[in-house]
Amino acid sequence: MPIVLVEGESDAVAVRTLAGRLGLPTPRVLPVGGSKGARRAAGQLDGQRLLGLVDAAQRRDFERVLVAVFVCDPDLEAEFVRALGIEGVEAVIAGQGELESFRRLQAQPNLSGKPVEHQLARFFGGRSGNKVRYAQLLAEAVPLDAIPAPLAGLLAALDAGDPAAGA
Repeated sequence: MPIVLVEGESDAVAVRTLAGRLGLPTPRVLPVGGSKGARRAAGQLDGQRLLGLVDAAQRRDFERVLVAVFVCDPDLEAEFVRALGIEGVEAVIAGQGELESFRRLQAQPNLSGKPVEHQLARFFGGRSGNKVRYAQLLAEAVPLDAIPAPLAGLLAALDAGDPAAGA
């Protein structure tokens, strides 16, 4: 099975969670500490079949060293927000008892006029550990027939064993 390189732990958690939900073997997923770590990691894994999952702004760092790269636009959290819808994401937040906290964040002057997607991105990234925790929760909540395209493509490539499938 190929090895999946991702930027950070939240990406790794989402990939592992979705693979488990789909009944796939748990893939080896390596967070590389940001997109610039892709070259180093790929060099250390020379000869291995490698796939990548990366945010749109960092895609070139991965595409320079990997054959198959699946790109989240603009990032993993936004992919889940589109797949679940605002109400679906807010239901996940409510399930954690944090909807009031999110509402307070939305009311802050610097965020009150921003799109909800921007506010959600701030919420996910604003507290230590939130990105990882919500990556798992959102991956658990997304319907299997609505898995975001980059994640679905990556998981299909893992399942097929073809590193270039769906790239």
